[in-house]
Amino acid sequence: MGLVGERANPETISSIRKEIGAEKPFFIQYLGYLKLISKGEMGRSYYTNRKVIQDIKEKFPNTLRLAMAAIVFASCVGIILGITMAVSRGKLWDRLGSFLAIAGVSLPVFWVGLLLMLIFSFILRLLPPSGMGGGSFIYLILPASTLGINSAAYIARITRSSFLEVLSQPFVTTARAKGLPEWVVIFKHTLKNAMIPIITLIGIDFGSYLNGAVLTETIFGWDGIGLYALDGIMKRDYPVVMGTVLVGALVFILVNMIVDISYAYFNPQIQSLHRK
Repeated sequence: MGLVGERANPETISSIRKEIGAEKPFFIQYLGYLKLISKGEMGRSYYTNRKVIQDIKEKFPNTLRLAMAAIVFASCVGIILGITMAVSRGKLWDRLGSFLAIAGVSLPVFWVGLLLMLIFSFILRLLPPSGMGGGSFIYLILPASTLGINSAAYIARITRSSFLEVLSQPFVTTARAKGLPEWVVIFKHTLKNAMIPIITLIGIDFGSYLNGAVLTETIFGWDGIGLYALDGIMKRDYPVVMGTVLVGALVFILVNMIVDISYAYFNPQIQSLHRK
Protein backbone atom coordinates (compact mmCIF):
# COMPACT_ATOMS: atom_id res chain seq x y z
CA MET A 1 0.00 0.00 0.00
CA GLY A 2 2.89 2.39 0.67
CA LEU A 3 4.10 2.15 -2.94
CA VAL A 4 0.85 3.06 -4.65
CA GLY A 5 -1.08 4.96 -1.97
CA GLU A 6 -4.22 4.12 -0.03
CA ARG A 7 -6.60 4.78 -2.96
CA ALA A 8 -5.00 2.42 -5.45
CA ASN A 9 -7.30 -0.08 -7.11
CA PRO A 10 -6.80 -3.85 -6.63
CA GLU A 11 -5.50 -4.29 -10.20
CA THR A 12 -2.67 -1.82 -9.62
CA ILE A 13 -1.77 -3.42 -6.29
CA SER A 14 -1.75 -6.88 -7.88
CA SER A 15 0.47 -5.63 -10.72
CA ILE A 16 2.98 -4.09 -8.29
CA ARG A 17 3.06 -7.23 -6.12
CA LYS A 18 3.74 -9.35 -9.19
CA GLU A 19 6.48 -6.99 -10.38
CA ILE A 20 8.39 -7.10 -7.07
CA GLY A 21 7.78 -10.84 -6.56
CA ALA A 22 5.63 -10.48 -3.44
CA GLU A 23 3.15 -13.10 -4.72
CA LYS A 24 5.77 -15.86 -4.72
CA PRO A 25 6.18 -18.19 -1.70
CA PHE A 26 8.47 -16.89 1.04
CA PHE A 27 11.10 -19.60 0.46
CA ILE A 28 11.31 -18.73 -3.25
CA GLN A 29 11.69 -15.04 -2.39
CA TYR A 30 14.48 -15.91 0.06
CA LEU A 31 16.36 -18.02 -2.51
CA GLY A 32 16.01 -15.21 -5.01
CA TYR A 33 17.52 -12.74 -2.56
CA LEU A 34 20.45 -15.08 -1.83
CA LYS A 35 21.05 -15.41 -5.56
CA LEU A 36 21.00 -11.62 -5.85
CA ILE A 37 23.53 -11.25 -3.02
CA SER A 38 25.83 -13.82 -4.63
CA LYS A 39 26.04 -11.51 -7.63
CA GLY A 40 27.02 -8.57 -5.43
CA GLU A 41 23.58 -6.95 -5.64
CA MET A 42 21.00 -6.05 -2.99
CA GLY A 43 18.04 -5.22 -5.16
CA ARG A 44 16.51 -1.86 -5.99
CA SER A 45 14.62 0.61 -3.84
CA TYR A 46 10.86 0.38 -4.29
CA TYR A 47 10.59 4.18 -4.31
CA THR A 48 13.66 5.49 -6.16
CA ASN A 49 14.38 2.40 -8.29
CA ARG A 50 18.05 2.96 -7.52
CA LYS A 51 20.34 0.06 -6.68
CA VAL A 52 20.58 -0.34 -2.90
CA ILE A 53 24.26 -1.29 -3.08
CA GLN A 54 24.99 1.94 -4.96
CA ASP A 55 23.18 4.06 -2.37
CA ILE A 56 25.06 2.30 0.44
CA LYS A 57 28.39 2.93 -1.30
CA GLU A 58 27.56 6.63 -1.45
CA LYS A 59 26.32 6.94 2.14
CA PHE A 60 28.69 4.60 3.99
CA PRO A 61 31.73 6.96 3.71
CA ASN A 62 29.66 9.65 5.46
CA THR A 63 28.83 7.27 8.31
CA LEU A 64 32.48 6.16 8.43
CA ARG A 65 33.65 9.77 8.85
CA LEU A 66 31.14 10.34 11.63
CA ALA A 67 32.01 7.05 13.35
CA MET A 68 35.76 7.71 13.19
CA ALA A 69 35.38 11.21 14.63
CA ALA A 70 33.02 9.99 17.37
CA ILE A 71 35.23 7.08 18.44
CA VAL A 72 38.36 9.25 18.50
CA PHE A 73 36.52 11.79 20.67
CA ALA A 74 35.12 9.07 22.95
CA SER A 75 38.45 7.25 23.29
CA CYS A 76 40.51 10.35 24.07
CA VAL A 77 38.01 11.79 26.56
CA GLY A 78 37.16 8.44 28.15
CA ILE A 79 40.73 7.17 28.59
CA ILE A 80 42.06 10.48 29.92
CA LEU A 81 39.14 10.82 32.33
CA GLY A 82 39.45 7.18 33.42
CA ILE A 83 43.19 7.49 34.11
CA THR A 84 42.63 10.72 36.05
CA MET A 85 39.98 9.00 38.17
CA ALA A 86 42.20 5.97 38.82
CA VAL A 87 45.34 7.84 39.88
CA SER A 88 43.32 10.12 42.17
CA ARG A 89 41.18 7.37 43.68
CA GLY A 90 38.87 8.63 46.41
CA LYS A 91 39.83 12.27 45.84
CA LEU A 92 37.96 15.20 44.30
CA TRP A 93 38.88 14.39 40.69
CA ASP A 94 37.73 10.82 41.13
CA ARG A 95 34.34 11.89 42.49
CA LEU A 96 33.91 14.57 39.83
CA GLY A 97 34.88 12.13 37.08
CA SER A 98 32.48 9.51 38.42
CA PHE A 99 29.66 12.08 38.37
CA LEU A 100 30.44 13.02 34.76
CA ALA A 101 30.64 9.37 33.72
CA ILE A 102 27.27 8.53 35.30
CA ALA A 103 25.72 11.60 33.66
CA GLY A 104 27.15 10.62 30.28
CA VAL A 105 25.76 7.09 30.57
CA SER A 106 22.33 8.26 31.71
CA LEU A 107 21.60 11.11 29.30
CA PRO A 108 19.68 10.12 26.13
CA VAL A 109 21.49 10.75 22.84
CA PHE A 110 18.67 12.78 21.31
CA TRP A 111 18.52 15.06 24.38
CA VAL A 112 22.29 15.60 24.35
CA GLY A 113 22.21 16.39 20.64
CA LEU A 114 19.44 18.95 20.97
CA LEU A 115 21.12 20.51 24.03
CA LEU A 116 24.47 20.86 22.25
CA MET A 117 22.70 22.28 19.21
CA LEU A 118 20.88 24.83 21.37
CA ILE A 119 24.04 25.96 23.19
CA PHE A 120 26.67 25.96 20.45
CA SER A 121 24.50 26.77 17.43
CA PHE A 122 21.69 29.04 18.59
CA ILE A 123 23.06 30.68 21.75
CA LEU A 124 26.83 30.91 21.15
CA ARG A 125 26.54 30.68 17.33
CA LEU A 126 29.85 28.85 17.08
CA LEU A 127 28.88 25.73 15.15
CA PRO A 128 26.35 24.94 12.38
CA PRO A 129 23.21 23.19 13.67
CA SER A 130 22.85 20.54 10.95
CA GLY A 131 23.91 19.39 7.52
CA MET A 132 27.26 18.18 6.19
CA GLY A 133 28.63 21.38 4.68
CA GLY A 134 30.29 19.65 1.76
CA GLY A 135 32.58 17.68 4.08
CA SER A 136 33.74 20.63 6.20
CA PHE A 137 35.15 19.55 9.57
CA ILE A 138 33.17 22.16 11.49
CA TYR A 139 29.92 20.36 10.56
CA LEU A 140 31.31 17.16 12.08
CA ILE A 141 31.96 18.50 15.59
CA LEU A 142 28.43 18.50 17.02
CA PRO A 143 27.24 15.11 15.68
CA ALA A 144 30.53 13.41 16.57
CA SER A 145 30.44 14.83 20.10
CA THR A 146 26.80 13.81 20.55
CA LEU A 147 27.49 10.29 19.32
CA GLY A 148 30.65 9.88 21.38
CA ILE A 149 29.56 11.23 24.79
CA ASN A 150 27.82 8.02 25.86
CA SER A 151 30.79 5.88 24.81
CA ALA A 152 33.24 8.24 26.50
CA ALA A 153 31.41 7.73 29.80
CA TYR A 154 31.53 3.94 29.51
CA ILE A 155 35.19 4.00 28.44
CA ALA A 156 36.05 6.21 31.43
CA ARG A 157 34.46 3.76 33.87
CA ILE A 158 36.10 0.72 32.26
CA THR A 159 39.47 2.50 32.15
CA ARG A 160 39.25 3.38 35.82
CA SER A 161 38.45 -0.15 36.96
CA SER A 162 41.02 -1.74 34.63
CA PHE A 163 43.69 0.73 35.71
CA LEU A 164 43.07 0.14 39.40
CA GLU A 165 43.39 -3.60 38.84
CA VAL A 166 46.71 -3.24 37.01
CA LEU A 167 48.07 -0.67 39.49
CA SER A 168 47.78 -3.31 42.22
CA GLN A 169 50.00 -5.76 40.32
CA PRO A 170 53.56 -6.51 41.59
CA PHE A 171 55.31 -5.31 38.41
CA VAL A 172 53.89 -1.79 38.93
CA THR A 173 55.22 -1.76 42.50
CA THR A 174 58.60 -2.92 41.16
CA ALA A 175 58.63 -0.16 38.52
CA ARG A 176 57.96 2.45 41.20
CA ALA A 177 60.61 0.93 43.47
CA LYS A 178 63.16 1.38 40.67
CA GLY A 179 62.52 5.10 40.87
CA LEU A 180 60.84 5.47 37.49
CA PRO A 181 58.86 8.69 36.98
CA GLU A 182 55.15 8.32 37.68
CA TRP A 183 54.17 9.17 34.08
CA VAL A 184 56.39 6.31 32.84
CA VAL A 185 54.74 3.91 35.28
CA ILE A 186 51.27 5.02 34.18
CA PHE A 187 51.63 5.29 30.41
CA LYS A 188 54.32 2.71 29.65
CA HIS A 189 53.73 -0.04 32.19
CA THR A 190 50.11 0.33 33.29
CA LEU A 191 48.18 1.63 30.27
CA LYS A 192 49.24 -1.08 27.83
CA ASN A 193 48.36 -3.85 30.29
CA ALA A 194 44.98 -2.26 31.03
CA MET A 195 43.96 -1.84 27.38
CA ILE A 196 42.28 -5.21 26.67
CA PRO A 197 38.82 -4.40 28.13
CA ILE A 198 39.10 -0.82 26.84
CA ILE A 199 39.85 -1.95 23.28
CA THR A 200 36.95 -4.42 23.45
CA LEU A 201 34.49 -1.66 24.38
CA ILE A 202 35.88 0.71 21.75
CA GLY A 203 35.52 -1.97 19.07
CA ILE A 204 31.93 -2.75 20.01
CA ASP A 205 30.96 0.93 20.01
CA PHE A 206 32.75 1.60 16.73
CA GLY A 207 30.95 -1.34 15.12
CA SER A 208 27.60 0.02 16.30
CA TYR A 209 28.47 3.47 14.93
CA LEU A 210 29.23 2.00 11.52
CA ASN A 211 25.84 0.30 11.53
CA GLY A 212 24.35 3.77 11.42
CA ALA A 213 23.74 6.14 14.29
CA VAL A 214 20.06 6.65 13.51
CA LEU A 215 19.20 9.27 16.14
CA THR A 216 22.35 11.33 15.67
CA GLU A 217 22.16 11.30 11.87
CA THR A 218 18.47 12.23 12.01
CA ILE A 219 18.93 15.11 14.45
CA PHE A 220 21.82 16.65 12.54
CA GLY A 221 20.65 15.79 9.03
CA TRP A 222 23.75 13.65 8.39
CA ASP A 223 23.34 11.75 5.14
CA GLY A 224 24.60 8.36 6.28
CA ILE A 225 23.56 4.73 6.63
CA GLY A 226 21.43 5.39 9.72
CA LEU A 227 19.30 8.06 8.07
CA TYR A 228 19.04 5.92 4.94
CA ALA A 229 17.88 2.91 6.97
CA LEU A 230 15.33 5.00 8.89
CA ASP A 231 13.91 6.35 5.65
CA GLY A 232 13.60 2.78 4.35
CA ILE A 233 11.84 1.64 7.52
CA MET A 234 9.38 4.54 7.44
CA LYS A 235 8.52 3.83 3.80
CA ARG A 236 8.57 0.03 4.20
CA ASP A 237 11.22 -0.08 1.51
CA TYR A 238 12.28 -3.66 2.27
CA PRO A 239 15.30 -3.91 -0.08
CA VAL A 240 16.78 -0.85 1.63
CA VAL A 241 16.12 -2.24 5.11
CA MET A 242 17.56 -5.67 4.28
CA GLY A 243 20.58 -4.14 2.56
CA THR A 244 21.49 -1.88 5.48
CA VAL A 245 20.99 -4.69 8.01
CA LEU A 246 23.20 -7.04 5.99
CA VAL A 247 25.98 -4.47 5.56
CA GLY A 248 25.75 -3.58 9.26
CA ALA A 249 26.14 -7.23 10.29
CA LEU A 250 29.17 -7.72 8.02
CA VAL A 251 30.82 -4.53 9.28
CA PHE A 252 30.23 -5.52 12.91
CA ILE A 253 31.84 -8.93 12.33
CA LEU A 254 34.83 -7.33 10.58
CA VAL A 255 35.39 -4.81 13.37
CA ASN A 256 35.26 -7.52 16.03
CA MET A 257 37.80 -9.59 14.10
CA ILE A 258 40.16 -6.60 13.99
CA VAL A 259 39.71 -6.06 17.73
CA ASP A 260 40.49 -9.72 18.46
CA ILE A 261 43.66 -9.51 16.35
CA SER A 262 44.76 -6.35 18.18
CA TYR A 263 44.73 -8.23 21.51
CA ALA A 264 48.06 -9.84 20.59
CA TYR A 265 49.72 -6.41 20.44
CA PHE A 266 48.45 -5.24 23.83
CA ASN A 267 48.93 -8.59 25.57
CA PRO A 268 52.13 -10.47 24.54
CA GLN A 269 50.92 -13.55 26.44
CA ILE A 270 48.17 -14.05 23.83
CA GLN A 271 50.75 -13.89 21.03
CA SER A 272 52.95 -16.45 22.78
CA LEU A 273 49.98 -18.81 23.18
CA HIS A 274 49.30 -18.66 19.43
CA ARG A 275 52.94 -19.49 18.70
CA LYS A 276 52.77 -22.56 20.91
